[in-house]
Amino acid sequence: MQINDRHPTTEGRERVTLVPESLDDLWHLTYVVEPGDLVAGDTTRRIQRNDDDMRDTGGEREPMWIEIEVDDVEFAKFANRLRVGGVIVDCSREDQLDFHHTLNVEPLTEIEVEKVWKPDQNERLAEAVEATENPDVAIATVEEGQAYVHTVAQYGTEERASLTGSSGKGQSTLTGSMGSSGGGSSREDLYEELMEVLGRMDVDAVILAGPGFTKQQALDYVEENDPDLASLITTVDTAGVGDRGVHEVLKRGAVDEVQTQTRISKEADLVDELTERIAKGTEVAYGPERVAEAAEFGAIETLLILDERLRAERGDEGEWAIDVDDVIETAEQKGGEVVVFSGEFDPGQQLRNLGGIAALLRYRID
Repeated sequence: MQINDRHPTTEGRERVTLVPESLDDLWHLTYVVEPGDLVAGDTTRRIQRNDDDMRDTGGEREPMWIEIEVDDVEFAKFANRLRVGGVIVDCSREDQLDFHHTLNVEPLTEIEVEKVWKPDQNERLAEAVEATENPDVAIATVEEGQAYVHTVAQYGTEERASLTGSSGKGQSTLTGSMGSSGGGSSREDLYEELMEVLGRMDVDAVILAGPGFTKQQALDYVEENDPDLASLITTVDTAGVGDRGVHEVLKRGAVDEVQTQTRISKEADLVDELTERIAKGTEVAYGPERVAEAAEFGAIETLLILDERLRAERGDEGEWAIDVDDVIETAEQKGGEVVVFSGEFDPGQQLRNLGGIAALLRYRID
């Protein structure tokens, strides 16, 4: 994320000029831009024309600058864009004022966001700027007859390929978003397909993980056939492959060796600590009312809150009897850390099952 300009406007608001540079940055903006904010940028808009000389064709798109008052935001991950909808309050064509418009924000699109910035939103922007320097990482997990490839992003991990094969005669197939590279009949065919998948990915580092000796055999094959790719690979022992193996890699901190304290590995550690404390009945609170009570006591060491729940509670979809911003502010004022979890990743899904909010406490409050 680039921040090109920042200046105060009125009533405690600030106008920030941003350039998201990746899908991660668009995901961050999903939880920064809220209903009531002003968002402006260059766009195209369909303009209706119907006069004596031209039959109405449904309108033509014209480039223009538009500012909208936001009413909805959608992170369209698979379309690689952020959709920000609202009513036009300023525009390079006055006849378009008060109409509804959707800004499609894509990587490298400059936008301006004006709002009253909350502390966690400022922290999120700073995190996105800092994360620009983090290398891109793939995690490949392999065992006898199967392999998986995941990419690591701040919004979670995503399976990019699934390979199946055999140690001897048999069929080897590739499925997933990377496409197919055909069949095979030996263990080496599986390694070759894995090498081809990784070779097509634009990453700075690869973590190769799994149980037993299979991962080392796969690495030996890559070293022999693609030394440049092999130079990006580090190996990690895990008991499982696929999603389970990825979780083990994150929990062991292997990604942190190439990315400075990735968001999701921190979340994995925190949710493991949370579930362990719940099982023991020790210093923990979960659910909005209990967490709010813990905040008032000054007992919160780390506040955990789900991004989608935070957004809903700040908007018209809130269901809690508490004011979530009051809880966050109270926790921070009394020395607590606030961590906003991604709902895209397994730790966030576990937090969702606990009501979307929880806290690790300094001491028990009951």
